[in-house]
Amino acid sequence: MMSSSNVVIMFGLSVFLLMNQVVSVDYGTALTKSLLYYEAQRSGNLPRNQRVQWRANSGLKDGSDARVDLVGGYYDAGDNVKFGFPMAFTITMLSWSTIEFRSQLEAKKELSNALDAIKWGTDYFIKAHPQPDVLYGEVGDGDSDHACWQRPEDMTTPRTTFKIDDQNPGSDLAAETAAALAAASVAFRPSDTKYAHELVVHAKQLFDFAHNHAGIYQNSIPVAGKFYSSSGYEDELLWAAALA
Repeated sequence: MMSSSNVVIMFGLSVFLLMNQVVSVDYGTALTKSLLYYEAQRSGNLPRNQRVQWRANSGLKDGSDARVDLVGGYYDAGDNVKFGFPMAFTITMLSWSTIEFRSQLEAKKELSNALDAIKWGTDYFIKAHPQPDVLYGEVGDGDSDHACWQRPEDMTTPRTTFKIDDQNPGSDLAAETAAALAAASVAFRPSDTKYAHELVVHAKQLFDFAHNHAGIYQNSIPVAGKFYSSSGYEDELLWAAALA
């Protein structure tokens, strides 16, 4: 299965080619299917308008070990783990693509689906950020998940939660999540100013967290670093600052 990053690239390419009227291939269908991919990756209580019907509710107790509601968000590629770092990057790029190509998405009647895809991620990030200096960055365990290939509806692997905080920082994770929320706020501003404002509040808190408590996130969440390690946090801080 394609990674989330590759789907973002396909999404942007499809819209670009549509905008430039490249008609030898049906890029409208490619755009639709790129967005359907996100619906197939949804975790949590699925909405009534869920178009991918072979998916059902899953991960409904996520966060219970930490007594926090972490239901929702996206599974990573073909896994059942929710990795916060790549999820945040994906939502950042998906939001930016929606901002850049809003009129083209609207013309193809895909704007609402793109915004729904973004919101499924940002709603989760809001839950994962219950305090200014706390951010939950992973749910599940990559090793046990990879050793047991299951549908998320049937998974029996551990759903352990992992977080960063002021004593165990992760500037890269916090800043990338801030960037995702800030970019999403711009995407939602024309249609939902209240939600856009809520996203900005969380984005600013997470940027301050990343700036004031420096550190690489895999030092605080080593199990995530085995799969999505970070080489530093300066780029994420700049990205977050530009957007927030």
